[in-house]
Amino acid sequence: MTTAVLGGGLSGLSAGYYLLRRFGKPLTIYEASPRVGGWVRSENRKDRNFIFESGPRTIRPVGLPGANTLELVEELKLEVTPIRRSHVAARNRMLYAKGQLCMLPNSPKGLFGVLPPFTKPLYKAVLRDLVTASKKAKLEDESIYSFAERRFGKEIADYAISPMICGICAGDAREISVRFLMEGLFEKEQKYGGVLKGALISRFEKNKTKDTKDGLFAEGQPKLYAQALKEKWAMYGLQGGLENLPKAMRKYLGERDVNVQLSNECRNLTFSSSGVRMNIKDAEVPVDHVVSSLPAYKLAPLVKQQHPSLSAQLLSIPYVDVLVVNMQFPGKLLKQDGFGLLVPPVEKLPLLGVIFDSCCFDMGENTVLTVMMGGHWFDQWFGDRPSPKQILDLATSHVQKMLQIREEPKFSRVHTLHKCIPQYTVGHKRRVEAIRNYIKTYKLPLSVCGAAYDGVGINDVILSARRQVEGIPLS
Repeated sequence: MTTAVLGGGLSGLSAGYYLLRRFGKPLTIYEASPRVGGWVRSENRKDRNFIFESGPRTIRPVGLPGANTLELVEELKLEVTPIRRSHVAARNRMLYAKGQLCMLPNSPKGLFGVLPPFTKPLYKAVLRDLVTASKKAKLEDESIYSFAERRFGKEIADYAISPMICGICAGDAREISVRFLMEGLFEKEQKYGGVLKGALISRFEKNKTKDTKDGLFAEGQPKLYAQALKEKWAMYGLQGGLENLPKAMRKYLGERDVNVQLSNECRNLTFSSSGVRMNIKDAEVPVDHVVSSLPAYKLAPLVKQQHPSLSAQLLSIPYVDVLVVNMQFPGKLLKQDGFGLLVPPVEKLPLLGVIFDSCCFDMGENTVLTVMMGGHWFDQWFGDRPSPKQILDLATSHVQKMLQIREEPKFSRVHTLHKCIPQYTVGHKRRVEAIRNYIKTYKLPLSVCGAAYDGVGINDVILSARRQVEGIPLS
């Protein structure tokens, strides 16, 4: 069986890895750009002892998706840098709200005092959930904001949930689907009448083993995952930067004769009973099955000729642009260490959040920050397409004010990540089901994986590739 993968980001490379494991060769990965890794990009300034990440920098070792990634990391023999739960970057997360830096509670004790920006103790929001009746959601979904406001009150929706959604997908909680991003909480509320009530009841009912012992890891947990549990890792990075993951995957695949073709864009897909013909550089390339890890809007034009309604469904998944500004200052300048801060949208500021890279990882006598701006509000703040210098000046002025830093950054990078994050708007789960059902109904030799369908995190896109490859019939 000949297979091809479209896209050389993390999900595409993972699809290649799992295809090789399941079907062997021949197998080719086609990537339109001159590099692998997609949005994962690390700039390692070894001479100055710091790293700029324009994409993600940490991975969470949680549950089956976390175990699956660690199995891959182990296979690739990559060096990890764990951040344990006791580490300041795991304990301290902040908001910038009402003109000040506010520490979020990191223990049950924090539920009882009044911590800014909140005006009453957080335990009252928990009590509200216990006494509020559940409401059947129309179309079995609603926005995360509406769900949080209904269960816990407006203050929690504005100052806890909304900034968290900015951090996850640069999105507006008033539009993002609770059923897709927080399905567990939503289902507990719908089934048991409350989030807390549901959590307690399901805890008592659950006598099953941990999910990593079922299915994928029936024969035992990956060693690195067992180590992460034992040592209580909250998250981890990779030595030399996270881009070492896609680089190592490409090397691993290349050593096993998997052809990774860069600067090779697929222009069209033609399906027939005998397989797929891919139009690449004006040549027709026939294969038995294609796995697309492309963003939904990039796959849409490739199938439009034969399957216009599938194309339209793919285009119904919106994407946002994000500005990422990396900055390095000489010396240790932060007054409060932590993972970083998020900015609630009610503050009406252009920033989504700031990550304190040099708190997460040892970067010597440097203060290294990553500022994220735009997302759902990109056009509102950056619609007139400011220059990189204007973007850097804006980010710097806000960082200086928020973190009380007087200095100017010595080194910086400005990245515009165009259409980088899919938005899981209300009804997203059904949208994805409809896309996959269409492919199944028409028996198309096509699988779709990646952030558009199964979640935005690194663990999500890797597991998405694995699940889709395992769903391809062997014959």
